Amino acid sequence: MAEIVRVLREDDVRAALPMSVCIDAVERAFVAYSAGRAEMPGVIHLDVPEAGGEIHIKAGHLHGAPAYALKASSGFAGDPPAIDGLVVVFDATTGAPLAFLLDRGFVTDQRTGAAGGVAARWLAPERVGRVAVLGSGIQARKQVEALRAVRVDVGPIRVWARDAGRAAAAAADVGGRAVGSVEEAVEGADVILTCTAAREPLVRAGWVASGALVIAVGSDGPGKQELDPDLLRRADVLVVDALDQALRLGELQHAPELRERAVELGVICAGGAPGRTSADQLIVCDLTGVGVQDVAAANAVLANAGDAGERLER
Repeated sequence: MAEIVRVLREDDVRAALPMSVCIDAVERAFVAYSAGRAEMPGVIHLDVPEAGGEIHIKAGHLHGAPAYALKASSGFAGDPPAIDGLVVVFDATTGAPLAFLLDRGFVTDQRTGAAGGVAARWLAPERVGRVAVLGSGIQARKQVEALRAVRVDVGPIRVWARDAGRAAAAAADVGGRAVGSVEEAVEGADVILTCTAAREPLVRAGWVASGALVIAVGSDGPGKQELDPDLLRRADVLVVDALDQALRLGELQHAPELRERAVELGVICAGGAPGRTSADQLIVCDLTGVGVQDVAAANAVLANAGDAGERLER
C-alpha cells in the first residue's frame, strides 16, 4: 500500500496556526522541555557570507506527540531581506515522513511571536500602559500581535529602528509611533520588545523602569547582543527559554555568571517557580528560539489543517 505525504503550503499553514493556538502549543512545549519530556539536539548554524545568508536548522520531539519535526529557516540580506523556510514532519512511531510544510518561514515567525506571548502571559503587568518595540522586521509585528493576544489592555506603542522609514512602516502596522532613539522608545515602557540583529547592546540598564518586562528575541547566535549585561544583573527575575542554549546563543552568553539565577520559562508555566509576584519587579526574558517550539507548531498545524493541502504517494 502506497504511503501518503501531505504538502501544506503557506496559506494552509497560516489558516491552521492562528496566534492564540500557537501560544498555547508553545507554552505546552516549554513545560515539556523544562520537565525533561522533550528531545532537542543543538542548533546547526550555516552561513552563506557572500550573500549575507544565515541558516538555522532545528529539530525536536515532544514525548507522546504524534510527530517530530525538522526545520530549516533562512534569512538573506537584501532590501527587503529574504526570509524563507521549510518544516518536515515525521511520524513519531515509524519515522516515516508525514508532511512538508512549505510555509515560507511562517512557522518560525509565528512560533517566535508566540514565545513572546507566553512570556507576556506569565510575566507582563496586567495593564500594559506603554510598549517599546526595537526593530522593524516581522517580529516587530508578531511580538505585538502576541502581546495583544494575552493582554487586552495595551497602551501606546513606540517603535525604533535604525532605518527611520522602516520604523515608520512597522509603527503604522502595529498602530504605534516611530521615535528617533532607543532611549526615547524604552523610557517609561511597561513592556520592551527587542527584535533586532544587534551585536552590541542597544538597551542600557538605566533606561528601563522598575516594573517593566523586557522580552529579547534577537540574540539567537554567538556574538549577538541587544541588552546591556547590567540590565540582566539588575533584573529581579531572569528568565530564559532553554538555559544551555541561552548561555551559548542568547543574552546570557554575555553574562554567564548569572546562570544560577536564570529560570526557564517552562518551569514558571508549570508552577515550579514564581513569575511576576509584584508590580515593581523588573523582569528580563531571553528567548533564543528552541526546536520544541517548531515541533509544537507543526503538530498544531497537522491537527487543525483538516483536508487542506496536497497528497503525494511515495
